[in-house]
Amino acid sequence: MPPSIDPAILRALSIDASQAKAASHGGSGFASTYRITTDTTSAFVKTSNSKGAATMFEGEHASLNAINSAVPSLSPRSFAWGELESGGHFLATEFLDMSSRTSSGGKRSGMTLAQKLAKLHTTSVPDEFKGKGFGFPVPTCCGDTMQDNSWKSSWADFFAQNRLMHILKCAEKNNGTDKRLRSLIEDVCEKVVPRLLGDGHLGREQGVQPVVCHGDLWSGNKGKASFVGRSEDPNEKGAVENVVFDPSVCYGHNEYDHGIMNMFGGFSGSFWKEYHAACPKTEPAEEYEDRVKLYEAYHHLNHYSIFGGGYKSGAISMLNGLLKKYG
Repeated sequence: MPPSIDPAILRALSIDASQAKAASHGGSGFASTYRITTDTTSAFVKTSNSKGAATMFEGEHASLNAINSAVPSLSPRSFAWGELESGGHFLATEFLDMSSRTSSGGKRSGMTLAQKLAKLHTTSVPDEFKGKGFGFPVPTCCGDTMQDNSWKSSWADFFAQNRLMHILKCAEKNNGTDKRLRSLIEDVCEKVVPRLLGDGHLGREQGVQPVVCHGDLWSGNKGKASFVGRSEDPNEKGAVENVVFDPSVCYGHNEYDHGIMNMFGGFSGSFWKEYHAACPKTEPAEEYEDRVKLYEAYHHLNHYSIFGGGYKSGAISMLNGLLKKYG
C-alpha cells in the first residue's frame, strides 16, 4: 500500500493531493523514505517520529542548501522541512535518480567528484556568515548524534570543544563513563589540537578560512545520479552527475572532511591527486596525514557513541599515537 501524503508536505510542496502519487523509495536507519511525483514535481521525502527528528531534518535542510549554493551540481536542493499534522517531522528534497548510470540527455557540468569537492572546499562562506568564524547556523546530525555548531573564532577551539569534547559527553551518556578515555581526549585537546590546528600554525601566517564541509562524506554518501526535479532547466534534465547527499555541514577547515573519507576508503589515489591539484594540502603540508588522523579519530568516537564496540579502541590508538608525537 503506497504511503499517504501528510497535508503539511502537500502545502510545503504546493501540490494537490489528487495529482500526487507516493511510493516507498530507498531506505534509512533513522527515517521512512518515499518519492512523491506529479506532472511537474518529483521529490524525495523523509519522515520520522523520533525525538531528534526536528533537529536532524532542519540540519540536513540547511546543509544541503549550503552545498547546493556553492556547487549546484553536487547535491540535491532541499525544498522544505517541518512538522507533520499526523505527528513527527519531514524533510522534502529534490529527487535523485540513482539508477541512472548514463545521461539520457541534458548538459552535464563536466566536473568530476574531485573537482566538485575541491570547488566546495575553496568557496568562501556566504556573506551573512563572514566574520562569524567556524560553525553553522543550526545544529546538524552525524548519524543520530546532534552536533554543536555554535560559532568559534578559532578552528582549533571549535574542533576541540564542539567536536572532541562534545562527542565525549555523548559517548559517556550512551555508554557510561570511561576515565581513561576522558583523560586522553582532554590531553589531546590541550596539547595536540593547538599544536596541529592552532592559530598561527595551521595555514601559517594566512591561517585557514572557513568553507563548507560536508561533515559525513564516507563512500556511502556519494554516487552518480540525475536531478529529476530540475525540469525548470531543460539543459540539466537527464544529465548524470557526481553527487553527494546526507550531509552534516559545518563551516570549517576543508581537511576536516578528509577524516571520514579516509576512515572507510572508497576514494582512489587518482581522486586525491586531482583534488589536491585544485585544493592543495594546508601548510604545514608535512603534517597533513596527522591532521587527517586527528579528524578521523572524531568519527571513530562518534561511531563508538552510537554503536559501542570496537570503535573506541581505534580512536584510542590514533589519539595515543598523536599524543606521543605531539604531546
